[in-house]
Amino acid sequence: MTARSRSRSAARLAAVQALYQREMEGTALPKLLHEFHQHRLGATVGDTEYHDAEVAFFDDVVTGVETRSVEIDAAITARLAKGWTLARLDRPMRAILRAGTYELLARRDVPAKAAINEYVDVADAFYAKAEKGFVNGLLDAVAKDLRG
Repeated sequence: MTARSRSRSAARLAAVQALYQREMEGTALPKLLHEFHQHRLGATVGDTEYHDAEVAFFDDVVTGVETRSVEIDAAITARLAKGWTLARLDRPMRAILRAGTYELLARRDVPAKAAINEYVDVADAFYAKAEKGFVNGLLDAVAKDLRG
C-alpha cells in the first residue's frame, strides 16, 4: 500500500467518524472540520493513534456528504430491501454508506471497486462479517446505478 493509499484510507475512516459525530451531536460543519484538523487527523488521543490522513480528501467526503445528502440518501434507499429505511440502520452504518455513496457519485477519480473495498474495510472497524457483506452488496448495487 502506498503512502497516498494509506492517507486516503485514514481520511475515509476519519470521515465516517466525523459524519457519525455530526449525526450524534449536530456539530456545525466548520467546527467539526476544525476539530478533526486540529485534534484527530494524525494525532494521538489517549491511547488511540490516528494515522496521517489526506486532509483535502477528508474535507471533500465530509462536506460532499453534507451538500449532496438528499441525492446520496435517495441512492442508498433505492437499494435497501423492501420494508427497510435509512432510519432503520444504525448511525455508523449510515455514515459508512453515505461516505461510500458520495465517492461513487462524485469522485470519478476513484475506481468504484476501490471505493467499495475501502468502505468494506472501514466497516470492519465497526462490525462483524455480516455487516461487511451488507456494505459490499449495497455499495456494489449503488455503483451499478451511478456508474453503469
